[in-house]
Amino acid sequence: MINSKTMKSLYVFYNNIGLVVIASLIFFSCEDYYDTNNNPITYGETYFPIDLTTDKPIYQPGEPVQFNLAKEIDFKNGEVKVRYSHLGTVLSEELLVGKEWTWNPPQEDYKGYLVDLYRVVDGKEDVLESIAIDVSSDWTRFPRYGFLSSYGTLSNQVIQKNIANLARYRINGVQFYDWMYDHHKPLAGSVSTPLQTWPDLIGRTNTFASVEGYINALHEKGMKAMFYNLCFGALDNALSDGVNEEWYIFKDDNHEEKDNHHLDAPFRSSIYLLNPANIGWQEYISKRHKDVYDVFNFDGYHIDQLGGRGTVYDYNGQVVELDKTYGSFVNKMKELNPDKYHVMNAVNQFGQKESIAQSEVDFLYTEVWDPNTSYEQLASIILDNQSLSNNEKNVVLAAYMNYDISNSFGYINAPGVLLTNSVIFAFGGAHIELGEHYLSNEYFPNENLQMRTSLSLEMVTYYDFLTAYENLLRDGGEFKTFNVSSTDGKMSISNWPASKGEVATIGKEMNNKEIIHLINFTDANSMDWGDKKGLQIEPKEITDANVNIQVKSTPKKIWLASPNYRKGVATELDFTSNGNSVLVTIPYLKYWDMIVVEY
Repeated sequence: MINSKTMKSLYVFYNNIGLVVIASLIFFSCEDYYDTNNNPITYGETYFPIDLTTDKPIYQPGEPVQFNLAKEIDFKNGEVKVRYSHLGTVLSEELLVGKEWTWNPPQEDYKGYLVDLYRVVDGKEDVLESIAIDVSSDWTRFPRYGFLSSYGTLSNQVIQKNIANLARYRINGVQFYDWMYDHHKPLAGSVSTPLQTWPDLIGRTNTFASVEGYINALHEKGMKAMFYNLCFGALDNALSDGVNEEWYIFKDDNHEEKDNHHLDAPFRSSIYLLNPANIGWQEYISKRHKDVYDVFNFDGYHIDQLGGRGTVYDYNGQVVELDKTYGSFVNKMKELNPDKYHVMNAVNQFGQKESIAQSEVDFLYTEVWDPNTSYEQLASIILDNQSLSNNEKNVVLAAYMNYDISNSFGYINAPGVLLTNSVIFAFGGAHIELGEHYLSNEYFPNENLQMRTSLSLEMVTYYDFLTAYENLLRDGGEFKTFNVSSTDGKMSISNWPASKGEVATIGKEMNNKEIIHLINFTDANSMDWGDKKGLQIEPKEITDANVNIQVKSTPKKIWLASPNYRKGVATELDFTSNGNSVLVTIPYLKYWDMIVVEY
């Protein structure tokens, strides 16, 4: 991603803090700039074991689901059952009889399900595995966005493994970051004779076979491939490629100095900026993108920008209000490619309200930067985006974790990631963070901070949870405040916005349900979502806590589900009703619980 001059842009980031050195190290030199001999990452710590899988992370209505277990289940401790559930209601159960089986979900569109394997031991359920199923004809209804960032000479085995991992995280759409040749001419070569290799902006070698291989691997699993490009970028050779001088934006009203994003070697060129609303530029770049579509079977265009540029002018000396130009650009791209998906980055919300949200984008995407540092501000961006689209478009955030240490080798700090995802998911958003590696800054190829195996497995459960309960988390409803209080002092509870040292509640009402999220900040040492230095503390577990909930009438049923408890499987709660309140016992809270009151 790229952000504005007042923030650390992708390419300024390279120049200012040394990621250009990383790129030079990896692709141009053998010098050990980062003292890899002292690299704390050890073999085996990042192993990602996948025990239960399906053939796809998303299914069309009526499409069967194929399940596979990587290893045999030990039946010595009793029979194992497969349970199929939707929003806490069991649809059916059957005995597990082998490592492979098929399930035909209900044919309703846009529904999430949880499938788990369990046995009963000493009268108690022991959940062995779980996995979510998304039945949706259009992935943008509930986008779970991942990324790819490197396209060198890759074996088919590597490609298949990377996509299989993303599929297990239930990712349904993937952004191809920096796959292209020149920004103004993303396809290297021609439609009739595309090049088999080409340099990206910094000089990395991309290969045709890897880009095509990734697209094909995604499509085999029902996932979508989105190519990345700026909406207004051109390199210094653009005039010879047919870009018109009058399409640019300028820093002065006499068109003497083009606005540009200055880059030094090893970058092949600085990036010069064009007016996104200029019809000539729109038609030019759309033709270049048609070339891309004619060669590569991409499903759509991920559109980037640079945020605020100060006062800029068109060739005729008129001020260009960039934030108001993006809508026309998106709409033109959609008009010329109506069967393709379009998503545009609103850098810290620049242009979102003014033009992007009401344009033909398929969901809203925001790259979050200072000063939006708190959990409250992070949630506010999601709520603002939902409001701007009249709750018709879901939200994905690019929110980089452990940013200040992302140019050093090590492990991503799990408590920071899980707390932030708890907030994003509870408010109905998704988080672009998973690709060939974990994403910790705006230069997507940076893989310095890796996930330990334990975090990888927790992330599987989090994304299963986001998928299985998408109809509660991301399918409408109205946020409201509920009166929730502790009756035994095991937790201090307050309404959102979150406060350090307390459990925050987030309430939402939809249909015949009231949803109450509990997010545990009891032990948090900071209320900044980015956990920039990787110092957020793992919360202590809270068990068997009694709470009182104000309700509108006597509930029919109350249940709890959590990505941190029983692998996301719903647990029905006993309750005592007293007028307009109920007393329930919360069996377990670590990061995030979701309580559902049904009437």
